[in-house]
Amino acid sequence: MVLWRIWFYVLTAIPVILLFFPLAFLLAIPNGYKYLFWIARNIWAPFVLYGTGCWVKKITAFPLEGKSFMLIANHTSVIDVMVILRLRKTPFVFVGKKELVQIPIFGYLYKRAAIMVDRSSSKSRYGVYGRAQKVIDKGYSICIFPEKDYTDESIVLNPFKKGAFKLAVEHQIPIFPMVFLDCKRKFPWNTSYGYPGELRVKALSVIPVVNLSESDIPVLQKQAYQAIKKELLNDPKGNIKNAIELWKKHLY
Repeated sequence: MVLWRIWFYVLTAIPVILLFFPLAFLLAIPNGYKYLFWIARNIWAPFVLYGTGCWVKKITAFPLEGKSFMLIANHTSVIDVMVILRLRKTPFVFVGKKELVQIPIFGYLYKRAAIMVDRSSSKSRYGVYGRAQKVIDKGYSICIFPEKDYTDESIVLNPFKKGAFKLAVEHQIPIFPMVFLDCKRKFPWNTSYGYPGELRVKALSVIPVVNLSESDIPVLQKQAYQAIKKELLNDPKGNIKNAIELWKKHLY
């Protein structure tokens, strides 16, 4: 298990190191991000997924490409990033925590490719809105994993932060919820268990935000949270429940 995890990080690093200079160049030119996204989606993500013995399976139809969405999903694994990259061809930009900038080499690219937010700084949080508008103006989507304290594996779905929903309302882009059914069991944060295989993803109904205001955000949060949690609990394979049981055994 330890060797498998180490292998995952080796695979993650190899394309980033080998392609660092071309990727840095793309981020330095106007509209270069769409080419970086293509590389991340079609080279980096499948290289890591297939190299670790995993593959993504859409078990429902997904919305048409070419439209901006606020993409959200349950965050159950470090492999979630590769999974979500395989789900959409239209470029999207991650909103992520500032701490990832500290990762050598990757951090340099991440700083220029993602919308970073320092959650301890109100100025940084406010600045996200301006950067998000530039992304939407290019026809891209935005991706946020909205869970709080998502590394707690004893919980089916942690409460949602309001950032994704506030951005969606502010910029009037519909919310597209997705459910990752297998990542928590097959590649969890806990490195003591997991196994390769199929990673199923289910698309839920798009949530419109037309004419909604900031006062509607709690309702949007609740609607999205309940929809994703319901699918996790009703999964015929029960992988979320199995993952939680294993985590409890690890703790006690």
